[in-house]
Amino acid sequence: MAVKYNEVVPWGRNFDEYKRMFDLRDDELTQKILGCGDGPASFNYECNSRGGRVVSLDPIYSLTKEQIRQRIDDTCKEVLKQTACNKEKFVWNTIKSVDELGGIRMAAMKIFLNSYEAGKCDKKYVPGELPHLPFADKEFDIALSSHFLFLYSSNLSYEFHVEAINEMLRVAGEVRIFPLLDLNGVKSPYVQRVIADFKTKAIEIRKVNYEFQRGGNELMIIK
Repeated sequence: MAVKYNEVVPWGRNFDEYKRMFDLRDDELTQKILGCGDGPASFNYECNSRGGRVVSLDPIYSLTKEQIRQRIDDTCKEVLKQTACNKEKFVWNTIKSVDELGGIRMAAMKIFLNSYEAGKCDKKYVPGELPHLPFADKEFDIALSSHFLFLYSSNLSYEFHVEAINEMLRVAGEVRIFPLLDLNGVKSPYVQRVIADFKTKAIEIRKVNYEFQRGGNELMIIK
């Protein structure tokens, strides 16, 4: 599995954001959780330090700590610049400004970097990517996809989404996907197709107490 170093754009969210995005109750946070595509989020470390059992999977975990740190330094200003140019696509309630957003993201990524090497040794950070997961059947209680499935509908085919969801359901009893919007801020055209094609599963669309991308306050749960 090759990671194209110059295409990596690290962007990490924190424990509070994960808890609200995925509507995770306190008792669920102690279950065995797999984060698919977590990148440099601090959720893994923060949840595990509270007694959780989180494993994160991402292709960037094949890079060294210094390589990831350098890519954060190289790309952060551009990401914030693009956010500032598209401010109308976001809700500035909890996060009040682009500068505050940058501070929150950098704080989360700093926590991640500080935990990275020990986390890799403990197999808390596992190199890999959907739609193939290096885990046993039902090894986890919950599998999460944050800002990947649905968001990149124009880049990832519907067939990829189906394969990825089936693989997440293989390793976990429950799958949660957030948000349901694509990069243009409209609901992914794949949402209704997933609901139809996974009709033998229990599917719930749940409104959550988190909205930064305007209209992005819904979570899909598949059991």
